[in-house]
Amino acid sequence: MTNAAPQIKPWIEAMHAYVPGKSSAGTPVVAKLSSNENPWGPSPMAVAAMQDVIAQGHRYPDPASTSLREALGDKYGVNPAHIICGTGSDEILHMIASAFAGPGDEIIHVRHGFAVYEGATRRVGATPVVVPDVDYTGDIDAILAAVTPATRVIYIANPNNPTGTLLPAADIRRLIAGAPSDVVLVLDCAYAEFVEGDYEDGLTLAQSLPNLIVTRTFSKIHGLAAQRIGWAVAPLPIIAALDRVRGPFNVTTTGQAAAVASLADDTHLDMVRRETIRLRAFLEGEIVALGNAGLRAIPSACNFILIEFPEGGPVTAADCNQYLFDHGIICRYLAAQNMPRCLRISIGTETETRTVAAALRDYVEGAA
Repeated sequence: MTNAAPQIKPWIEAMHAYVPGKSSAGTPVVAKLSSNENPWGPSPMAVAAMQDVIAQGHRYPDPASTSLREALGDKYGVNPAHIICGTGSDEILHMIASAFAGPGDEIIHVRHGFAVYEGATRRVGATPVVVPDVDYTGDIDAILAAVTPATRVIYIANPNNPTGTLLPAADIRRLIAGAPSDVVLVLDCAYAEFVEGDYEDGLTLAQSLPNLIVTRTFSKIHGLAAQRIGWAVAPLPIIAALDRVRGPFNVTTTGQAAAVASLADDTHLDMVRRETIRLRAFLEGEIVALGNAGLRAIPSACNFILIEFPEGGPVTAADCNQYLFDHGIICRYLAAQNMPRCLRISIGTETETRTVAAALRDYVEGAA
Protein backbone atom coordinates (compact mmCIF):
# COMPACT_ATOMS: atom_id res chain seq x y z
CA MET A 1 0.00 0.00 0.00
CA THR A 2 1.00 3.60 -0.60
CA ASN A 3 -0.16 6.89 0.78
CA ALA A 4 -0.80 8.31 -2.68
CA ALA A 5 -4.19 9.90 -3.30
CA PRO A 6 -6.35 9.10 -6.32
CA GLN A 7 -5.29 11.17 -9.32
CA ILE A 8 -7.81 12.92 -11.51
CA LYS A 9 -7.37 12.49 -15.25
CA PRO A 10 -5.47 15.50 -16.65
CA TRP A 11 -8.19 16.34 -19.14
CA ILE A 12 -10.79 16.37 -16.34
CA GLU A 13 -8.55 18.59 -14.23
CA ALA A 14 -8.43 21.04 -17.15
CA MET A 15 -12.22 21.36 -17.10
CA HIS A 16 -14.23 24.09 -15.42
CA ALA A 17 -17.54 23.19 -13.82
CA TYR A 18 -20.55 24.62 -15.64
CA VAL A 19 -21.69 27.83 -13.97
CA PRO A 20 -25.46 28.33 -14.21
CA GLY A 21 -27.19 31.68 -14.00
CA LYS A 22 -27.77 32.98 -10.48
CA SER A 23 -31.14 32.23 -8.93
CA SER A 24 -31.09 34.48 -5.87
CA ALA A 25 -30.05 37.97 -4.91
CA GLY A 26 -29.10 39.77 -1.73
CA THR A 27 -32.52 41.41 -1.79
CA PRO A 28 -35.94 39.94 -2.63
CA VAL A 29 -35.91 38.79 -6.23
CA VAL A 30 -37.92 41.09 -8.48
CA ALA A 31 -37.07 39.35 -11.76
CA LYS A 32 -34.93 36.26 -12.43
CA LEU A 33 -33.67 36.81 -15.96
CA SER A 34 -30.43 34.84 -15.87
CA SER A 35 -31.21 31.42 -17.38
CA ASN A 36 -33.39 31.98 -20.46
CA GLU A 37 -36.35 30.31 -18.79
CA ASN A 38 -39.95 30.53 -19.97
CA PRO A 39 -41.50 32.95 -17.45
CA TRP A 40 -45.05 31.82 -18.25
CA GLY A 41 -44.32 28.26 -17.20
CA PRO A 42 -45.43 24.99 -18.78
CA SER A 43 -48.72 24.27 -20.45
CA PRO A 44 -51.57 23.52 -18.00
CA MET A 45 -51.98 20.33 -19.99
CA ALA A 46 -48.38 19.40 -19.17
CA VAL A 47 -48.91 20.10 -15.47
CA ALA A 48 -52.03 17.91 -15.45
CA ALA A 49 -50.15 15.13 -17.24
CA MET A 50 -47.42 15.17 -14.62
CA GLN A 51 -49.98 15.01 -11.84
CA ASP A 52 -51.65 12.05 -13.53
CA VAL A 53 -48.49 9.92 -13.45
CA ILE A 54 -46.84 11.03 -10.21
CA ALA A 55 -48.27 8.03 -8.37
CA GLN A 56 -46.20 5.81 -10.68
CA GLY A 57 -43.03 7.10 -9.05
CA HIS A 58 -42.10 3.64 -7.81
CA ARG A 59 -41.82 2.33 -11.40
CA TYR A 60 -38.93 2.99 -13.74
CA PRO A 61 -39.77 5.18 -16.74
CA ASP A 62 -39.97 3.86 -20.29
CA PRO A 63 -36.25 3.64 -21.16
CA ALA A 64 -36.89 4.33 -24.85
CA SER A 65 -39.28 7.30 -24.33
CA THR A 66 -41.52 5.58 -26.87
CA SER A 67 -44.66 7.72 -26.56
CA LEU A 68 -42.60 10.91 -26.56
CA ARG A 69 -40.65 9.93 -29.67
CA GLU A 70 -43.90 9.05 -31.42
CA ALA A 71 -45.44 12.39 -30.45
CA LEU A 72 -42.34 14.21 -31.68
CA GLY A 73 -42.47 12.26 -34.93
CA ASP A 74 -46.09 13.25 -35.48
CA LYS A 75 -45.43 16.89 -34.63
CA TYR A 76 -42.36 17.37 -36.81
CA GLY A 77 -42.79 14.77 -39.55
CA VAL A 78 -39.82 12.71 -38.38
CA ASN A 79 -39.54 8.93 -38.22
CA PRO A 80 -39.43 8.13 -34.46
CA ALA A 81 -36.63 5.65 -35.12
CA HIS A 82 -34.42 8.65 -35.90
CA ILE A 83 -35.18 10.30 -32.54
CA ILE A 84 -33.35 9.90 -29.23
CA CYS A 85 -34.30 11.59 -25.94
CA GLY A 86 -32.05 12.75 -23.15
CA THR A 87 -31.81 14.40 -19.76
CA GLY A 88 -32.00 17.79 -21.39
CA SER A 89 -30.18 18.40 -24.64
CA ASP A 90 -27.07 18.81 -22.47
CA GLU A 91 -26.91 15.06 -21.94
CA ILE A 92 -27.17 14.45 -25.67
CA LEU A 93 -24.34 16.92 -26.35
CA HIS A 94 -22.17 14.99 -23.89
CA MET A 95 -23.26 11.66 -25.37
CA ILE A 96 -22.10 12.77 -28.81
CA ALA A 97 -18.60 13.60 -27.56
CA SER A 98 -18.44 10.32 -25.63
CA ALA A 99 -19.45 8.24 -28.65
CA PHE A 100 -17.27 9.90 -31.26
CA ALA A 101 -14.21 11.54 -29.68
CA GLY A 102 -11.43 10.91 -27.18
CA PRO A 103 -7.78 11.75 -26.46
CA GLY A 104 -5.98 12.88 -29.59
CA ASP A 105 -9.18 13.99 -31.31
CA GLU A 106 -10.42 17.53 -31.92
CA ILE A 107 -13.86 19.07 -31.47
CA ILE A 108 -14.71 22.44 -33.00
CA HIS A 109 -16.94 25.13 -31.55
CA VAL A 110 -17.17 28.89 -31.99
CA ARG A 111 -15.58 31.36 -29.60
CA HIS A 112 -18.84 32.67 -28.18
CA GLY A 113 -20.74 29.39 -28.20
CA PHE A 114 -22.61 27.41 -25.56
CA ALA A 115 -20.35 26.63 -22.58
CA VAL A 116 -21.35 22.95 -22.55
CA TYR A 117 -19.46 22.32 -25.81
CA GLU A 118 -16.06 22.82 -24.21
CA GLY A 119 -17.10 20.81 -21.16
CA ALA A 120 -18.26 17.89 -23.31
CA THR A 121 -14.98 18.05 -25.24
CA ARG A 122 -12.69 18.06 -22.25
CA ARG A 123 -14.72 15.41 -20.44
CA VAL A 124 -13.66 12.82 -23.02
CA GLY A 125 -10.07 14.02 -23.27
CA ALA A 126 -10.47 15.57 -26.72
CA THR A 127 -8.95 18.92 -27.70
CA PRO A 128 -11.25 21.92 -28.12
CA VAL A 129 -10.63 23.96 -31.26
CA VAL A 130 -12.15 27.39 -30.75
CA VAL A 131 -12.98 29.26 -33.95
CA PRO A 132 -13.23 33.08 -34.00
CA ASP A 133 -16.62 34.53 -34.85
CA VAL A 134 -17.60 37.77 -36.53
CA ASP A 135 -19.44 40.25 -34.31
CA TYR A 136 -20.77 37.48 -32.06
CA THR A 137 -21.94 35.44 -35.06
CA GLY A 138 -20.51 32.14 -36.29
CA ASP A 139 -18.20 32.25 -39.32
CA ILE A 140 -18.88 29.28 -41.61
CA ASP A 141 -15.68 29.71 -43.61
CA ALA A 142 -13.59 29.82 -40.42
CA ILE A 143 -15.30 26.69 -39.07
CA LEU A 144 -14.65 24.72 -42.25
CA ALA A 145 -11.06 25.97 -42.41
CA ALA A 146 -10.46 24.67 -38.87
CA VAL A 147 -11.28 21.07 -39.83
CA THR A 148 -8.26 18.75 -39.74
CA PRO A 149 -7.80 14.97 -40.00
CA ALA A 150 -8.18 14.93 -36.19
CA THR A 151 -11.60 16.61 -36.21
CA ARG A 152 -14.37 14.35 -34.97
CA VAL A 153 -17.22 16.71 -34.02
CA ILE A 154 -18.38 20.24 -34.84
CA TYR A 155 -20.82 21.91 -32.45
CA ILE A 156 -22.78 24.94 -33.62
CA ALA A 157 -25.89 26.50 -32.10
CA ASN A 158 -28.35 28.32 -34.32
CA PRO A 159 -29.64 30.62 -32.99
CA ASN A 160 -26.65 30.91 -30.72
CA ASN A 161 -26.48 31.04 -26.94
CA PRO A 162 -25.29 33.30 -25.32
CA THR A 163 -25.23 35.83 -28.17
CA GLY A 164 -28.71 35.31 -29.69
CA THR A 165 -27.37 35.66 -33.22
CA LEU A 166 -28.82 33.74 -36.17
CA LEU A 167 -27.12 32.26 -39.20
CA PRO A 168 -29.35 32.28 -42.30
CA ALA A 169 -30.51 29.00 -43.79
CA ALA A 170 -28.10 29.26 -46.72
CA ASP A 171 -25.10 29.46 -44.38
CA ILE A 172 -26.23 26.43 -42.40
CA ARG A 173 -26.74 24.44 -45.60
CA ARG A 174 -23.26 25.48 -46.75
CA LEU A 175 -21.81 24.22 -43.47
CA ILE A 176 -23.71 20.95 -43.78
CA ALA A 177 -22.47 20.50 -47.35
CA GLY A 178 -18.89 21.45 -46.49
CA ALA A 179 -18.38 19.31 -43.38
CA PRO A 180 -16.59 16.01 -44.18
CA SER A 181 -18.92 13.04 -43.99
CA ASP A 182 -16.79 11.41 -41.28
CA VAL A 183 -17.11 14.46 -38.99
CA VAL A 184 -20.22 14.62 -36.81
CA LEU A 185 -21.94 17.97 -37.28
CA VAL A 186 -24.17 18.95 -34.36
CA LEU A 187 -26.77 21.61 -35.09
CA ASP A 188 -28.02 22.76 -31.69
CA CYS A 189 -31.47 24.30 -32.15
CA ALA A 190 -32.54 24.87 -28.55
CA TYR A 191 -34.10 28.23 -29.43
CA ALA A 192 -35.60 27.30 -32.81
CA GLU A 193 -39.16 28.19 -31.83
CA PHE A 194 -38.27 31.86 -31.30
CA VAL A 195 -36.86 32.40 -34.81
CA GLU A 196 -38.68 34.58 -37.32
CA GLY A 197 -38.05 34.26 -41.04
CA ASP A 198 -35.45 32.25 -42.97
CA TYR A 199 -34.37 29.18 -40.97
CA GLU A 200 -32.94 25.72 -41.55
CA ASP A 201 -33.89 23.40 -38.70
CA GLY A 202 -32.07 20.43 -40.20
CA LEU A 203 -34.70 17.87 -39.17
CA THR A 204 -35.29 16.48 -42.65
CA LEU A 205 -31.60 16.43 -43.56
CA ALA A 206 -30.64 14.68 -40.31
CA GLN A 207 -32.66 11.64 -41.35
CA SER A 208 -30.81 11.23 -44.65
CA LEU A 209 -27.25 12.49 -44.18
CA PRO A 210 -24.68 10.25 -42.47
CA ASN A 211 -23.20 12.81 -40.08
CA LEU A 212 -25.82 15.41 -39.08
CA ILE A 213 -27.38 15.56 -35.60
CA VAL A 214 -30.02 18.13 -34.67
CA THR A 215 -30.61 18.72 -30.95
CA ARG A 216 -33.70 20.32 -29.43
CA THR A 217 -35.06 20.91 -25.93
CA PHE A 218 -38.25 21.22 -23.88
CA SER A 219 -36.53 23.63 -21.47
CA LYS A 220 -37.26 26.84 -23.35
CA ILE A 221 -40.58 27.45 -25.12
CA HIS A 222 -42.20 24.45 -23.42
CA GLY A 223 -41.28 25.74 -19.95
CA LEU A 224 -40.14 22.32 -18.71
CA ALA A 225 -36.59 23.17 -17.65
CA ALA A 226 -37.02 21.43 -14.28
CA GLN A 227 -37.98 18.17 -15.99
CA ARG A 228 -34.77 18.03 -18.09
CA ILE A 229 -36.01 16.78 -21.45
CA GLY A 230 -34.01 17.01 -24.65
CA TRP A 231 -34.25 15.23 -27.97
CA ALA A 232 -32.26 14.81 -31.13
CA VAL A 233 -32.74 13.65 -34.70
CA ALA A 234 -29.92 11.75 -36.40
CA PRO A 235 -29.21 8.96 -38.90
CA LEU A 236 -29.86 5.47 -37.57
CA PRO A 237 -26.18 4.47 -37.08
CA ILE A 238 -25.64 7.56 -34.94
CA ILE A 239 -28.80 6.87 -32.94
CA ALA A 240 -27.47 3.35 -32.28
CA ALA A 241 -24.13 4.77 -31.13
CA LEU A 242 -25.77 7.27 -28.78
CA ASP A 243 -27.97 4.56 -27.31
CA ARG A 244 -24.80 2.76 -26.23
CA VAL A 245 -23.71 5.69 -24.05
CA ARG A 246 -27.13 6.96 -23.00
CA GLY A 247 -27.96 6.62 -19.33
CA PRO A 248 -30.61 4.00 -18.59
CA PHE A 249 -34.09 5.38 -17.81
CA ASN A 250 -32.69 8.85 -18.54
CA VAL A 251 -36.00 10.69 -19.04
CA THR A 252 -38.38 10.65 -16.10
CA THR A 253 -41.96 9.43 -16.32
CA THR A 254 -43.25 12.87 -15.36
CA GLY A 255 -40.99 14.47 -17.95
CA GLN A 256 -42.14 12.18 -20.73
CA ALA A 257 -45.81 12.73 -19.87
CA ALA A 258 -45.39 16.49 -19.64
CA ALA A 259 -43.55 16.70 -22.95
CA VAL A 260 -46.18 14.69 -24.82
CA ALA A 261 -48.96 16.89 -23.42
CA SER A 262 -47.06 20.11 -24.14
CA LEU A 263 -46.59 19.16 -27.79
CA ALA A 264 -50.38 19.04 -28.13
CA ASP A 265 -51.03 22.47 -26.59
CA ASP A 266 -50.52 24.77 -29.56
CA THR A 267 -52.47 27.55 -27.86
CA HIS A 268 -49.98 27.80 -25.01
CA LEU A 269 -46.93 27.47 -27.25
CA ASP A 270 -48.23 30.12 -29.63
CA MET A 271 -48.80 32.49 -26.70
CA VAL A 272 -45.27 32.00 -25.37
CA ARG A 273 -43.76 32.53 -28.81
CA ARG A 274 -45.87 35.60 -29.55
CA GLU A 275 -45.22 37.27 -26.19
CA THR A 276 -41.51 36.46 -26.25
CA ILE A 277 -41.06 38.00 -29.68
CA ARG A 278 -43.12 41.08 -28.75
CA LEU A 279 -41.26 41.72 -25.51
CA ARG A 280 -37.92 40.98 -27.12
CA ALA A 281 -38.61 43.75 -29.63
CA PHE A 282 -39.66 46.09 -26.82
CA LEU A 283 -36.52 45.45 -24.76
CA GLU A 284 -34.28 45.79 -27.79
CA GLY A 285 -35.88 49.15 -28.53
CA GLU A 286 -35.27 50.29 -24.96
CA ILE A 287 -31.60 49.32 -25.20
CA VAL A 288 -31.21 51.02 -28.57
CA ALA A 289 -32.56 54.19 -26.96
CA LEU A 290 -29.60 54.03 -24.56
CA GLY A 291 -27.13 53.93 -27.44
CA ASN A 292 -25.75 57.36 -26.61
CA ALA A 293 -24.27 55.79 -23.48
CA GLY A 294 -22.49 53.20 -25.61
CA LEU A 295 -24.87 50.29 -25.06
CA ARG A 296 -25.55 48.00 -28.02
CA ALA A 297 -28.25 45.36 -28.30
CA ILE A 298 -27.00 42.41 -30.35
CA PRO A 299 -29.90 41.41 -32.66
CA SER A 300 -31.45 38.29 -31.13
CA ALA A 301 -33.49 35.36 -32.43
CA CYS A 302 -33.74 33.82 -28.95
CA ASN A 303 -35.68 34.52 -25.76
CA PHE A 304 -32.96 36.82 -24.47
CA ILE A 305 -30.92 39.83 -25.54
CA LEU A 306 -27.17 40.30 -25.26
CA ILE A 307 -26.06 43.83 -24.38
CA GLU A 308 -22.56 44.98 -25.24
CA PHE A 309 -21.22 47.81 -23.08
CA PRO A 310 -18.39 50.21 -23.96
CA GLU A 311 -14.86 49.23 -22.98
CA GLY A 312 -14.45 52.18 -20.62
CA GLY A 313 -16.76 53.93 -18.18
CA PRO A 314 -18.82 55.48 -16.97
CA VAL A 315 -21.20 52.57 -17.72
CA THR A 316 -19.86 49.00 -17.70
CA ALA A 317 -21.36 45.53 -17.83
CA ALA A 318 -19.94 44.64 -14.41
CA ASP A 319 -21.32 47.76 -12.72
CA CYS A 320 -24.69 47.42 -14.43
CA ASN A 321 -24.94 43.78 -13.40
CA GLN A 322 -24.26 44.75 -9.78
CA TYR A 323 -26.79 47.59 -9.93
CA LEU A 324 -29.49 45.29 -11.24
CA PHE A 325 -28.56 42.62 -8.69
CA ASP A 326 -28.83 45.13 -5.86
CA HIS A 327 -32.32 45.94 -7.09
CA GLY A 328 -33.42 42.32 -7.15
CA ILE A 329 -32.98 41.79 -10.90
CA ILE A 330 -30.82 38.78 -11.74
CA CYS A 331 -29.21 38.75 -15.19
CA ARG A 332 -26.19 36.91 -16.61
CA TYR A 333 -22.84 38.70 -16.56
CA LEU A 334 -20.62 36.88 -19.06
CA ALA A 335 -17.11 37.62 -17.82
CA ALA A 336 -16.66 33.91 -17.05
CA GLN A 337 -17.21 33.23 -20.76
CA ASN A 338 -14.58 35.78 -21.80
CA MET A 339 -17.21 38.42 -22.55
CA PRO A 340 -16.55 40.99 -19.79
CA ARG A 341 -18.31 43.73 -21.74
CA CYS A 342 -21.56 41.77 -22.06
CA LEU A 343 -24.71 41.23 -20.06
CA ARG A 344 -27.38 38.73 -21.15
CA ILE A 345 -30.96 39.43 -20.16
CA SER A 346 -33.69 36.82 -20.57
CA ILE A 347 -37.12 37.92 -21.72
CA GLY A 348 -39.51 37.86 -18.77
CA THR A 349 -43.16 38.65 -18.34
CA GLU A 350 -44.49 42.07 -19.30
CA THR A 351 -43.89 43.37 -15.78
CA GLU A 352 -40.42 41.84 -15.51
CA THR A 353 -39.31 43.10 -18.92
CA ARG A 354 -40.54 46.63 -18.29
CA THR A 355 -38.94 46.56 -14.85
CA VAL A 356 -35.52 45.63 -16.18
CA ALA A 357 -35.82 48.21 -18.97
CA ALA A 358 -36.55 50.92 -16.42
CA ALA A 359 -33.68 49.76 -14.21
CA LEU A 360 -31.27 49.85 -17.15
CA ARG A 361 -32.35 53.39 -17.90
CA ASP A 362 -31.97 54.41 -14.25
CA TYR A 363 -28.48 52.90 -14.10
CA VAL A 364 -27.31 54.68 -17.25
CA GLU A 365 -28.76 58.01 -16.18
CA GLY A 366 -27.24 57.69 -12.71
CA ALA A 367 -23.80 56.80 -14.04
CA ALA A 368 -23.70 59.53 -16.66
